[in-house]
Amino acid sequence: MNSTHFPVYILLILLITAIIIPLKKGRYDGLFRIEMSIALGLALLLSFILFMDVYRTQAFYYTFGSWDSTIGIQFLVDDFSALMTLVVLFVATLIIIYSLRDIEHEIQKEQLFSYYSLIFLLLFSMIGMIFTNDLFNMYVFMEILSLTSCGIISIKRKKENLLASFKYLMLGAIGSVSILMGIALLYMVTGHLNMLAVRETISSVWQLYPRNILISLGFILTGLGIKAAIFPLHIWLPDAHSNAPTPSSALLSGLVVKVYVFAMGKILFRVIGQDIVKAILVPDYLTYFAATSMIMGSVFAIGQKDIKRLLAYSSVAQIGYIFLGIGLATELGFSAGLFHVISHALMKSSLFLSAGAVIYQTGKRDIRNLDGIGYLMPVSMGVFSLAALGMIGVPGLNGFMSKWYLSLAVLDAGKPVFLLVILISSFLNSIYYLPIIISAFLRDSKERENVMVIDNLPKSMMIPMVILSIACLLTGLFPNIIMNIIEKAVPTFIL
Repeated sequence: MNSTHFPVYILLILLITAIIIPLKKGRYDGLFRIEMSIALGLALLLSFILFMDVYRTQAFYYTFGSWDSTIGIQFLVDDFSALMTLVVLFVATLIIIYSLRDIEHEIQKEQLFSYYSLIFLLLFSMIGMIFTNDLFNMYVFMEILSLTSCGIISIKRKKENLLASFKYLMLGAIGSVSILMGIALLYMVTGHLNMLAVRETISSVWQLYPRNILISLGFILTGLGIKAAIFPLHIWLPDAHSNAPTPSSALLSGLVVKVYVFAMGKILFRVIGQDIVKAILVPDYLTYFAATSMIMGSVFAIGQKDIKRLLAYSSVAQIGYIFLGIGLATELGFSAGLFHVISHALMKSSLFLSAGAVIYQTGKRDIRNLDGIGYLMPVSMGVFSLAALGMIGVPGLNGFMSKWYLSLAVLDAGKPVFLLVILISSFLNSIYYLPIIISAFLRDSKERENVMVIDNLPKSMMIPMVILSIACLLTGLFPNIIMNIIEKAVPTFIL
């Protein structure tokens, strides 16, 4: 099967679905749910076929129309972009299936169609950012992603949601302007927006315009740092992720921030190049910010009582792990960082969905009120516990393999001090995750006897959680399946 046009088909399916949903006159019923599931399933199937074809053959460029690539729109479909697309659609499909019942308890009925239209636009923009090989089109997709993210945060129409989305919008606007300024400076010195053309030109203009390129990178990294929520540019994230509807929180923390990190990796190593990046000490600064984020994100998480806010601060720490891998500026480090992009997407989605299930059934968000909840909701808390242990780094889970690969990478790079940072961060992770697990399964409930019963949840909520937890386990037991793909793709980044 010729999968050359599949990237465009995937985007069209998502975009057309987003346009059609608000035009529907019917009710939020079983037929609507089936129609959305079919659209998602088709996009997921195409992404799987695309990934298999690219992995078996080779990467390819997709240029729209008959325009030259330097002035037209171009996609680069390589091993990791195809894998990233598959992961995004796989996790998003499970989150959306989960949301089909959960979202009814989170937002008003008249907002349901608008919500899902925003979700499909969100997926459309993420996939576009992953595939694009053009700096300006990456910025366009980024703006769509920012606006739809604001929409799925503020849709609850509560004071805290509106304040959180306003904060996200203001900081996101600063990040967007910063990125646009950086792209403009790159265009000024290279005359190109196509990533490949910029890469071919920048090595010859680097000696002529070193300050321009340095300032350009400063703008771009600051903007992407805000959007990816690296410490101390994270201040929008706790409010946004904790107040958004649970499916929105899972999408934002599990997937959206990872796309910005992926974009940063492409710009640093595929566009600018490893030699120039190292010459202006970008990797050093990235690792410093990463180490600070790994520690401070966990420190702030320890002080939280609201479970979703705790998970939000945990994301700040986990983003630090990814930045550490990228900041090492080695193939091994970059591979470890990309592995953690996938691992964290699975773990954090599991955590948010299981926490949302507890809120759905019991209305409890305060972690001090979760004594014995593991007997009332063993499936949800089992999923939570598995993902939390992965975050801590228990062997056999994908979080352990992420930290293992990162540890090997920092030793290989001759920076053993960051191994200590990884260990301290893991210890801090255990401080705020283990008490929740202990309270759930080893303490007596104040409201009922500790008698094990099955969660009183719709199957459409339970099944996605279980699948995600199984994926966490499988990627921990068989990490080479993903790592082999990443190691094949990394040489196309580290140029």
